[in-house]
Amino acid sequence: MVFEIRTGRPEDAVGIARVWAAAVPHLVKTAGAIELQLKHARSQEVLIAVDGPEVVGYANIYLPPADAEAPRVRVTIQVPPEYRGRGIGSALTTRVTQRCAELGAGRLLVVVDDDSRAFATKRGFTIGRRMSHSAADLTAAREPVAPPDGLRVATYDELDPRQLFDAEVQVRDDDPSGLSGGPAYEEWVRTSWENPDIRYDLSVAVLDGNRVLSFVTTTADPDRKLIWSNLTGTIPSARGRGLAKVVKSVALARSRDAGFTVASTGNDAANEPMLAVNRWLGYQETGGAWTAEKAL
Repeated sequence: MVFEIRTGRPEDAVGIARVWAAAVPHLVKTAGAIELQLKHARSQEVLIAVDGPEVVGYANIYLPPADAEAPRVRVTIQVPPEYRGRGIGSALTTRVTQRCAELGAGRLLVVVDDDSRAFATKRGFTIGRRMSHSAADLTAAREPVAPPDGLRVATYDELDPRQLFDAEVQVRDDDPSGLSGGPAYEEWVRTSWENPDIRYDLSVAVLDGNRVLSFVTTTADPDRKLIWSNLTGTIPSARGRGLAKVVKSVALARSRDAGFTVASTGNDAANEPMLAVNRWLGYQETGGAWTAEKAL
């Protein structure tokens, strides 16, 4: 195989989507969402490996703030199973490492699946936290849980994006894996709120007046009848009231009624409160992954 590595372009979206579907099949990431990211994301850089017209590998760098001193930089590297063992992952890792060094990164953070742990450690990464992947049969979804008195449930098509963003930024730093960061508001609107994979009618929030207390963002792939809980969060001042169970139970029931059959999600394996909610909802673990870090 002769491949080259170059910057990803919007017209590569279909090929990149195939890479994601092969490498991480439980995730919802369609060509439309990827094209939007490639057009509008300013806080990321994308590299791809191509063999002729075929995209055979993908890498993403989440750019650190310009004034950050030796930051930890999150990166993504994906190669479909059928193309592994041909040097594609190694070449992408080398290019990503070089670029991050140019950006002044002090450390790299990446997620690797069980089959890629040896690949990562051979290249100087230290395995860290375990992440779990789980799935639920939506045909057996529970009926929705009602919110506490005085609070109300709303879908995203009833919200202004600023309401959700203000809640999301309060929970980003609580993820011990370091994987839940995000861009500033304007870019977030273009690449997250306007992401065509998000189903506003299946994404749910609990509000106190107009303030979002808890939420779950649902992306969906109708062709596979699959949904993915992209982010579930409850702002710190509203925790301990069962609100995550409310938003997720409503979202899963609505997804079931919309004809979806499988719900998928991922969690830090030490996040017992969220794992307990997911078990109650019928999720069962289907696999895992690991964070890995490397000092530059």
